[in-house]
Amino acid sequence: MDKGKLILFPVPIGSDDLALSLPEGNLGMLATCRTFIVEELRTARRFLKRAGYPYPIDDTELLELNEHTPSEQIGGYLDAVERGENIGLLSEAGLPCVADPGAMITKEAQKRGIEVIPLVGPSSLMLALMASGMNGQRFAFKGYLPVDRAARAAALRRLEEHAGRSHETQIFIEAPYRNNQMLEALSTVLQPTTPVCVACNLTMPTQYIRTMPAARWKKERERVDLHKRNTVFLIGG
Repeated sequence: MDKGKLILFPVPIGSDDLALSLPEGNLGMLATCRTFIVEELRTARRFLKRAGYPYPIDDTELLELNEHTPSEQIGGYLDAVERGENIGLLSEAGLPCVADPGAMITKEAQKRGIEVIPLVGPSSLMLALMASGMNGQRFAFKGYLPVDRAARAAALRRLEEHAGRSHETQIFIEAPYRNNQMLEALSTVLQPTTPVCVACNLTMPTQYIRTMPAARWKKERERVDLHKRNTVFLIGG
């Protein structure tokens, strides 16, 4: 019996119009799966309904995968693939497996020789880099920086030094309720001329993307409120 496939389905990161975020072919491929591995059940159900999934959601198997999922449980999530069925992997938003727990499943799939099909979709990291005006030939995603004020400042100085020396754009994110503190740190810790980009609410009507020297952010941050808004930060060289 031929194995099924693990299909990685991107999910919109903000826009309510699926046509602005996802190719029509993605939505058609949802119908090839009766099992989905998802980060959050309610979000997954809402997405499938909006995407026109043709089967009853209550009859569709949704397997939850997040930081609380026991590692020994993950391998069993791919059993249907071994029986010849396709399984879909849904991110909470954006691309599966990029800053996303779905990477654990694709790692297991690769170990077991299961074909992995990545589909085209939105990535806040790449959209921010595209619009920032910073180096798109060399860049690195650093995830979350330390919460402690002193440790965060030290981490920002290291990123700044590396960006300046290697001309490699440094990309990172923060918990939405700490965004304003991060912007304050960027504007006060970094050298005045260091380029900083703030990309917020990407693909949404309230989208905000600005790149300025760190010194100029001291004034600009008084006019922009990033609290609880999904934001990507970038430091350039």
